[in-house]
Amino acid sequence: MPLPPRWVRRVLFGPAVLLLAVVVVTTLPVWTVLVAAASLLVPGRLRVLRLFWLALVYLLWDAAALVALFALWVSSGCGWKIRSPAFQRAHYVLTGWFLTFFFWHARWALRLRIEVVGTDPDTALPGRPELVVCRHAGPGDSFILIHGLVNWFDREPRIVLKDTLQWDPAIDVLLNRLPNRFIAPGRAGRDGGDGGDGRNGGESVEAQVTHLATGLDANDAFVIFPEGGNFTPGRRSRAIDRLHALGLHGMAARAQAMRHVLAPRPGGLLAALDAAPDAGVIFVAHTGLDRMLTIADVWRELPMDKRIVMRFWSVPPEQIPAGRDERIEWLFDWWARIDAWIEQHHTDTFTA
Repeated sequence: MPLPPRWVRRVLFGPAVLLLAVVVVTTLPVWTVLVAAASLLVPGRLRVLRLFWLALVYLLWDAAALVALFALWVSSGCGWKIRSPAFQRAHYVLTGWFLTFFFWHARWALRLRIEVVGTDPDTALPGRPELVVCRHAGPGDSFILIHGLVNWFDREPRIVLKDTLQWDPAIDVLLNRLPNRFIAPGRAGRDGGDGGDGRNGGESVEAQVTHLATGLDANDAFVIFPEGGNFTPGRRSRAIDRLHALGLHGMAARAQAMRHVLAPRPGGLLAALDAAPDAGVIFVAHTGLDRMLTIADVWRELPMDKRIVMRFWSVPPEQIPAGRDERIEWLFDWWARIDAWIEQHHTDTFTA
């Protein structure tokens, strides 16, 4: 379904979430009885109750975020100074608070454990801008990464995201106020994907990435997912077929050898490297949510009881290749390394 224009989302989506939150809270005893009864009838360890609790927390989280964002808008002079450094920082602080709250409840309800291994010192100690390049697999990996960057490493992320995330009113308002870019895959851009600065439109993805990655400061982290979507076996096969169709048979062979990741699309990262020549690059791998590719998978895994392992590798600017072809090879080399690391940390594999 096409994403509605921004004014439609502001007028309809936000108020609808607030109204739904009020209705659910005022009728919570009824919902509690119904969910408790359903939990007794459905096999599994309180799956219905856990899922309801997480959905309730997310709904209230969304509603509370909208109220806080409205308060920030009013205090900024009804948007007059909303782009000022002080209010930009206030939005990052708000992001950290809400992610901390959400992950505390997620860990409690779903028994999630997040472990970071092999963290490089400069990942945690700001001193230069970083380009954060992450694989994309399973629900929630973007949330986990941004939670880590904001709350563990005190970074201010600039993120390249899919425009469909703007269906969520709180994410829509918050991330459009900060320097981010919502990309419509397969299209140059469309209304609502302007990164919050009033500009977008028919820019290519590379041009939008260049704009976003320009002017990074010491505690900024530019976040990009080169695969362009969550890993699934079907997408992996289509990515390999696409490379063959383009005549890139060598890269297709390399992608065929990687069983846990999609072939990366280098255009966005190349544009970011050109726009931020002083930035280092941090590659991020994670595993633990790989089997949850659909809603049915999530339901089957409840209560997840998962150990999510994340690994960061830091590459200083002087070790980044200079030429375009060399950088593409370098990216594929790192993706092969990430694939090998995932192979060592879980047993779910997909046949070629």
